[in-house]
Amino acid sequence: MLKIFKITAILEGISYLVLFSNMLFIKPTNFLLYKTLLYPIGMSHGILFIAYIILAILLKKSQKWNFKTFSLILIASLIPLGTFYVDKKYLKNV
Repeated sequence: MLKIFKITAILEGISYLVLFSNMLFIKPTNFLLYKTLLYPIGMSHGILFIAYIILAILLKKSQKWNFKTFSLILIASLIPLGTFYVDKKYLKNV
């Protein structure tokens, strides 16, 4: 299950960056394309975000994460590039 969490963390981070890219770079130049891409990108990011949180909760006990580590892992999902940090620091042995 840790390998699935690692893959989900990477995909969630990528979807977060794609969502920001759509908002920052495409919206000012082509509003119609922005509106077309917003729903599928947003929906996939939302599903990956929920999967990341649920998997983190399920893995907390088996990985013996203390409260500080668990909190950092959850907060990392809210920060751009945060899930890549979690992957590098806490999931490197997978």
